[in-house]
Formats: sequence, C-alpha cells, structure tokens
Amino acid sequence: MDIPRIFNITESAHRIHNPMTPDKLAALGAALRLEPGARVLDLGCGSGEMLCTWARDHGVVGTGVDLSALFTEQAKRRAVELGVADKVAFVHGDAAGHVSDEKVDVAACVGATWIAGGVGGCIDLLSRSLRPGGIILIGEPYWRTLPATDEGAKGCLAHAISDFLLLPDLLASFGALGCDVVEMVLADQDGWDRYEAAKWLTMRRWLEANPDDELAGEVRAMLTSEPRRYAAYTREYVGWGVFALMKR
Repeated sequence: MDIPRIFNITESAHRIHNPMTPDKLAALGAALRLEPGARVLDLGCGSGEMLCTWARDHGVVGTGVDLSALFTEQAKRRAVELGVADKVAFVHGDAAGHVSDEKVDVAACVGATWIAGGVGGCIDLLSRSLRPGGIILIGEPYWRTLPATDEGAKGCLAHAISDFLLLPDLLASFGALGCDVVEMVLADQDGWDRYEAAKWLTMRRWLEANPDDELAGEVRAMLTSEPRRYAAYTREYVGWGVFALMKR
C-alpha cells in the first residue's frame, strides 16, 4: 500500500508537499490561535512538517496519516529531530475513511481532498473526528485567473476548467456546505516555485543515481517538460490555500 512511486521520487526531498512555505505554515498555526495540548488530526500528512512544527511551536499533540511509507518515515524522523516525538505520531495507511478514536480540536486535510471524493466528502469525513466547535482545515487549489480553454486547464494538470473554482466562488462553496470560513492562508508564487522547482533537482540527482531504473524514461521526460509547463500554466493560473472552517 503506497502512493504511485513517481511521487515518492519527485518529492522525496520535500518537507512540505504543497505550495505552502515554512513561514506560511507558521502563520497558519498562529492564525488558528492554537493552545498547548490542542489535538490535531492530519489526513494526508505527507512528511509531517505541519504537525511537527506546530507541536514544537504551540505544544499541540496529534496524529498524521499518509499513504506514502517514505513520507511517514520522514515524518517520524522529523519529529525526533524537532524533539516532539512524544507529542505526535505518524501512521502509514489509507487516510480515506480514517476517523480518530478521540475527538480532535483541529481536523485537517491539506491538499488531499480526493481521499473522500472532493471537498464536501472531506468535510464530512473530518467532521467525524472533530469535537463540537473545532476547526476543519482544507487545502485546495483555485483559479487565480481562468484559462481560456480546457486545454489550458490540462496544462495546469487539471482535467477541465470546471475542476477548480475562482477564489470567491471557492469561499462561497464552503458556505453552501454548511461551514463558516474563519481563516485562510494563501500560498504565493515563491511558495509555488519552492514546491515545483525543488522537484527538478531531485529528479536530476535521481536520474544520475538510477539511470537503468524502469521509471528513468518517465522521470527524464518530466524533467525535460516540467519547467516550461509549470511556468506557462500552473504558475500563471493556479492559486492554492489552506482554509479554516467551522460547522454552522
């Protein structure tokens, strides 16, 4: 049980598997007014940077679940490195359908809403672990500006323009799902550059070390095409943010 191997290759050197930077994660933690001992559940936690740094900076406790064995091992090492291994735990497993045994103060799915079939399903899933009055965190892309055609959307790695919403419409959609938006922290272009461009050096180093691997051709093709695709499409059209919600 694992994510497709290509993602373990391209993002193996990432601490944060989305366009948020360490400063943005810190700003989000401060914005949520986290208290020591607050319990956090992070579904699709990646390499655990959000949970580990919030445990260090705010004294939260909690659990992260991710389908990547590589990322969860990296998360465990990060917890030891930051001295918070007694506060956080990481589980290699399928986050789809995961419900905490103990109600949490913050239930997060930052960039993996597909685990529950989209934003609405993810809010429902996270709500099952949330204490009354707790906060749901959703990380989701949106259109900064609309591409002219579905082909342009495909250049952004979407299937069609309808896959994402403009930011005002995304915020309104949370209300339609019965939630108040109580905070948000948006990625910027530097965050996008750090997320995307960091993959390129990782891919090049991996190719040098694994020239005969069965995925070498795919990785080579990505390294050749991704810089231009990213600059022409994702960097221009796609925004990304983490949105704090409370059920009405």
